[in-house]
Amino acid sequence: MEPTEHNRRAWDEVHRRRAQGRRSGLPPIVRKTLGDLTKKRVLHLQCATGEASAELAELGAVVTGVDFSTEALDAARERWPKILWIEADVQLLPVKLRRGRFDLVYSAEGVLAGLDDLDAWAHGIVDALHPLGELLMFEEHPIAECVDGLLRWHADYFAVWRLGQVVTALARAGLVVEALEEYPGDSSWRRHDKRIPGTFMLYARRR
Repeated sequence: MEPTEHNRRAWDEVHRRRAQGRRSGLPPIVRKTLGDLTKKRVLHLQCATGEASAELAELGAVVTGVDFSTEALDAARERWPKILWIEADVQLLPVKLRRGRFDLVYSAEGVLAGLDDLDAWAHGIVDALHPLGELLMFEEHPIAECVDGLLRWHADYFAVWRLGQVVTALARAGLVVEALEEYPGDSSWRRHDKRIPGTFMLYARRR
C-alpha cells in the first residue's frame, strides 16, 4: 500500500495546521499520562518533524519515529540524529517494525485524517507490540472535524471515521481497550465551544 494522494493531502494539511498552531510536541495530558519511559521501546506513528519523538526520548524511551514525509524526516534526522527515523506509511509498516518488539505505540494527533484503512493501521500496531504491549492514542475528536468555530455543521459525522469504528478496528486486531477519555474544546488547531469534544485519548493493551 503506497500513500494515496488523499492521505498525502490530509497529512500536508496536518503539518500546515500544526505550524499555524505552533504545537508539535507532546500534548501536556499525554506527557503526564506517559510518565517515566526509561528503557522502553516506543514506536511513534506519524512523527512529522520529530518534536514529540524527541520528548519521548527525554522521558527515557528508545524511540523509533515513522512518517511518510521525506522532507519532515530529513528535518528530524538533522535535529535528532540519535533517534531512528523510518519513512513508511503507518497503514503498512515494514516487516522490521512488525516483529513484536515495542513496549508502546504512540499514535499521535493527525493520524486518523490520513487513514483510508483502519484495519491495516490497527493490525500494524498489534504486530509491532510485544504481548501486553501498550497503545496510547491521542487524536482530534471526529466530531471536531464536522463542526466549525461557530458551531455550524459543515460535514457529515457518518462520512468520516467515527469513534466507534476506531475502537472496533483496534479490538478486532487484538487490542483490549482499557480507557477512552474525551476532552472538550480545543484541538491543536481548532477552537470549539466547550460543549463540543475537541480531542480524545485511548489506552489499550495487546492481548
